[in-house]
Amino acid sequence: MPFRTEVKGRVAELIFDHPPVNAFTGAMWLQLPELIAELGARQDLACILIRAEGRGFCAGVDIKELAADASAIVEVNKGNFLTFKSIHECEIPVVSAPHGFVLGGGIGICGASDAVIAADDAYFALPEIDRGAMGGAAHMQRMFPHAKVRAAFLTGGRISAEQAASLGGIERAVARESHLQEAREFAALIASKSRDALRIAKQALNGIEAFDVDRNYRWEQGFTFEMYMHSDSQRARDAFVETGEAAKFEK
Repeated sequence: MPFRTEVKGRVAELIFDHPPVNAFTGAMWLQLPELIAELGARQDLACILIRAEGRGFCAGVDIKELAADASAIVEVNKGNFLTFKSIHECEIPVVSAPHGFVLGGGIGICGASDAVIAADDAYFALPEIDRGAMGGAAHMQRMFPHAKVRAAFLTGGRISAEQAASLGGIERAVARESHLQEAREFAALIASKSRDALRIAKQALNGIEAFDVDRNYRWEQGFTFEMYMHSDSQRARDAFVETGEAAKFEK
């Protein structure tokens, strides 16, 4: 199973465990909203902590699935949208605790979360420009300033955990060896509050956000679909699957 849950007191841990890189198929992405909604509705829980096993937090979508069948983008888009929306609208706070790579859909998960406690080896990136895709900037823009998002998106470049913390995009970056402990302590602190107060606070905070992240991401997904109709998109996916590198488009 790519996902499992463990309950510790009033905190539920949702754990990604899908080697080698926690990249999920469309069907897997569609499982996540159901898991999150189920946990969020439990009256004995007051916080969800999302973490991962393995080399990194989440590499996003399974590019091999999309390279083999571009029409899979329809299910992937739906799963991504519903996953991020379920986190953003979850009845109780959601804390993400990423380590290593946070790519593509991993950005959506962190960007939709209420707080992020990252390991100091984490980095955030949207390599969509090199994968023949679009999307993710709405959630990255919920974490980082516009100029930083544009630079990262247009180059596919990385934002380190240290840089993310300095920009205020995450709550903190902590040593890898104490990461899980500190993330659990932070989630437990949230969970020690009144569940009703947390539920009401989250509704209030979502209502005063500067922009509608779910609507903006849906807008982006229209361009994702448009990109998938372009031959350069298939070329980019094939290059990544075959070589692990970005396709070259110089004339």
